[in-house]
Amino acid sequence: MSGHSKWATTKHKKAVVDAKRSKLFARLIKTIEVAARTGGGDPDGNPTLFDAILKAKRNSVPAENIDRAVKRGSGTDADAAAYESITYEGYGPNGVALLVECLTDNRNRAASEVRTAMTRNGGSMADPGSVSYLFTRKGVVLLPKNDLGEDDVLLAVIDAGAEEVNDLGETYEVVSEPADLVAVRTALQQAGIDYDSAEATFLPSVSVELDAEGARKVFRLIEALEDSDDVQNVYANFDVSDEVLAEVG
Repeated sequence: MSGHSKWATTKHKKAVVDAKRSKLFARLIKTIEVAARTGGGDPDGNPTLFDAILKAKRNSVPAENIDRAVKRGSGTDADAAAYESITYEGYGPNGVALLVECLTDNRNRAASEVRTAMTRNGGSMADPGSVSYLFTRKGVVLLPKNDLGEDDVLLAVIDAGAEEVNDLGETYEVVSEPADLVAVRTALQQAGIDYDSAEATFLPSVSVELDAEGARKVFRLIEALEDSDDVQNVYANFDVSDEVLAEVG
């Protein structure tokens, strides 16, 4: 019986991982389609598409899936869907502010799924503008530390418009204005420094410190939001210590 239980537990965990990977693949593919539609299907002439493809490859999205997404987005494939970008605002447990970015071909479905996830997990929708002012649009490049020192990274990107380099433990985060994002990642490439992702994102200007109980509630809400196929990104202004993260697991 214990052997059966172990198999069942392992199978369940694998199913959860596969489901999350499937949703991640879908988000990355959708991002590639939109980037190709707005800037053309040539990654060399479309920096947003270049970085979307790079991120997909870093997350093991098959090459044929990436190629099909580029063709759909650039109009060379008849199966292309018309995605609309919508951002919803809300509050989670402990007053945490949330920005929910969606790419959807059905606005009503996206709104319904976001609202349901919010109300079932201790959150609430907010009026447009009531939350977004707590966030600033920034360009963010993430790169593995490897043997790099913080000064090595800073020297490579400072003249390209980087504002700061943050040590996140196993990775460095390079922050810039969105308009300088391409210049920053190009400077890293020219310096021979590999990076994992480069994209425009929202960073909070004010953060809410969470204890373990609050963190569990907020994480549960974010996971529920990310379960929607229409949700691309969830930004939140919480902060948790290493001790709380370890406790929450």
